[in-house]
Amino acid sequence: MKSIMQPKADPSGLFDIRYAAFLTTVAHLRVRLHRYCTRMTGSTLDGEDIMQEALFEAYRKLDALADPAALRPWLFTIAHNRCIDFLRSRATRRRVETGFAEDETVLPVEPAGRGASRAIERLVVHLPPKERACVLLKDVFDHSLEEIAEFVGSTVGGVKSALNRGRAKLATLPPRRASRSGPDSDPELLRLLHHYVELFNRRDWDGVRALTSADARLQVADCFKGRLSDSPYFVEYDKLPTTWKIAIGEIDGEVVLLALLCHEGGWTPMHPVRVTAEAGRIDAIADYYACPWVMSVADATFLLS
Repeated sequence: MKSIMQPKADPSGLFDIRYAAFLTTVAHLRVRLHRYCTRMTGSTLDGEDIMQEALFEAYRKLDALADPAALRPWLFTIAHNRCIDFLRSRATRRRVETGFAEDETVLPVEPAGRGASRAIERLVVHLPPKERACVLLKDVFDHSLEEIAEFVGSTVGGVKSALNRGRAKLATLPPRRASRSGPDSDPELLRLLHHYVELFNRRDWDGVRALTSADARLQVADCFKGRLSDSPYFVEYDKLPTTWKIAIGEIDGEVVLLALLCHEGGWTPMHPVRVTAEAGRIDAIADYYACPWVMSVADATFLLS
């Protein structure tokens, strides 16, 4: 499948130059963008979805970018604003923590990516947005207090206070947070997923299609977004070698499917597939096969079957 972000027709060639710069920049920033979105939202898969939306938004507005040198911070600005919108929308995901006080908007910065603490990264989701951002920017992405104060529209003293509050709260938390949605939270979905896995691993594509609704939606990374019936989704999987299968797993407390590849040491999770259902039929599939970075930052991933 080809990327749905293709160069636009531009006789002057200016957009082609911007587009080439965009692809080069995204290739280098994509993993860090995802990591940032994941830690801000508290979900590996939601972080990937938000990053994808941010990249599409940036692509659509690429004509308006006057200074190519501003592309990198611009991408982080868009991604961060998407994260803030996600956190403020209480109807987006029931898993998102509620009761956060309204806080100042945090302007993003490209993370340095050094000296990161995975324990801190996975616990900051318990903090309000400003404290979360300050702890991430200082203790994970290693920015100075002065830089953080500028990014959050505060003072060095305000940043210190937010850091102290955030660190104090983190110190009282257990090292591993409990699952936010147990594997038996939706027995009907689990039953459907077990049937889906059984048919999928037998390559019974007619049987798999029978489990999906007529207007089921499909998103495959940045390659396809539309109706499942309009995509060669199952044909693409049928081309893969027989040393792979799917199984039910859990990422960040969410039940998902995991694509597994057989190595000498056993079955290794390669990427997740998010499946939702309504009225006993699968109505949406989001496949992250083209996003290898997802598994590297996923929290508490394990097989359930």
